[in-house]
Amino acid sequence: MKHFLSVGIFAVLSFISLGAFAQNTEDKSKRPSPADSVMQKIGTATVKINYSKPSVKGRTIGKNLEPMPGKVWRTGANEATVFETDKDVKIDGKPLAKGKYGLFSIDEGTDFVIIFNKTWNQWGAFNYKEADDVLRVKVKKDKANPFAEKMAITISDKGKVSLLWGDILAAFTVKD
Repeated sequence: MKHFLSVGIFAVLSFISLGAFAQNTEDKSKRPSPADSVMQKIGTATVKINYSKPSVKGRTIGKNLEPMPGKVWRTGANEATVFETDKDVKIDGKPLAKGKYGLFSIDEGTDFVIIFNKTWNQWGAFNYKEADDVLRVKVKKDKANPFAEKMAITISDKGKVSLLWGDILAAFTVKD
């Protein structure tokens, strides 16, 4: 009986371990919203943004596709988008210390609130806490042209970070 119980416990633990291993080795490029990243040297600082690229697929942003008006969004899909800088920088003139941040946003109609949150390692915005916000900047929301079927984030060599998603263009500037 002891032997049977030991074998059963071993089998259950092995199954759990294999499941955890499979999750950690998942090929993120095969997801419906694949992972992507962008990196740029801005002055002496290097800025890197890791995010996942959702597709519109005929849906309507703000109705059946994020971001929803007035709600915190992970600024992408899957894990929270991560903004990382190796030096202290200024975001639209406001200081941001070097480090990693969850990059969240809120669509406020004509404006977009860009949020840098100290909790960067999380899935989506499910565990987002406003108390962990390090910096918020409000930017004007413009019309993306052309329409961005897949979300994209770009960084120019002058430090302009642009979020393109559907017909949304929201941008902020990073300076060292």
